[in-house]
Amino acid sequence: MPDAPLLPLSVSIVCCNNERTIGRTLESVDGLAREVVALDSGSTDGTLEILRAHGARIVEQEWLGYVKQKQRALEECTQDWVLHLDSDESVDPGLRGAIEMALGAPDPAVGGYECNRRVWYAGGYLKHAWQPEWRLRLVRRNIARWTGTDPHDYLELTEPNSRTERLGGHMRHDSIDEGIGVFLAKQAGHARTSAAAQVAKGRRGSVPRLVLSPVGEFAKQVISRGAWRDGWRGWVAASASSVAVAMKHAAILEASRAKRDGAGG
Repeated sequence: MPDAPLLPLSVSIVCCNNERTIGRTLESVDGLAREVVALDSGSTDGTLEILRAHGARIVEQEWLGYVKQKQRALEECTQDWVLHLDSDESVDPGLRGAIEMALGAPDPAVGGYECNRRVWYAGGYLKHAWQPEWRLRLVRRNIARWTGTDPHDYLELTEPNSRTERLGGHMRHDSIDEGIGVFLAKQAGHARTSAAAQVAKGRRGSVPRLVLSPVGEFAKQVISRGAWRDGWRGWVAASASSVAVAMKHAAILEASRAKRDGAGG
């Protein structure tokens, strides 16, 4: 890694036990930023060693939840611009070049840039399933914050007069790197987290949503997104997406009924 990277950029990463994917994440930004800030919530595998090998600044932080954890990582950054990457995401050469071009001569009216995230599955990109998936990830540090409802976090600009633009290239997402079974197990965890947050806000589950939403999600992926064009991998992705939606609505229905029954008792 060069001693004096040119870009006034911090790379922000939130991690815990991600040794399978974080090496690719770090390699994709080697030499790109002046600092890599990794907020770690208790890794016990080889994650910390990989971070140190790439010169990342490690900040230990107990898990605060998705939104608060990423906001804490943002606050640890010191450069004018921040690129956030999840520990299973990486920057492809096209996106890296676009970042270098954008920050080489930044437009003062632009407060952030969206990147298109593509899932890498079984040896290649899913070019249709879940596409496009634009995420605001490159932002001016002093006018950005994390918000949303766990586990659905997102960056937003706090300066209303700043605009966003889109970058070329792709952000690789290795969310299915351990296979579809592990992916669905993670989605089950997200479903429980989302259900708790939704029910706390007063949302109630319903049987019609439980029955119809997974069907609608499958149709959206296969028909609207054209997931079938990704071959068998696309059909698996569409099915997994449908199952994830079913788990979410089942968890909301279960939690809302439990809350109602508890209040009634």
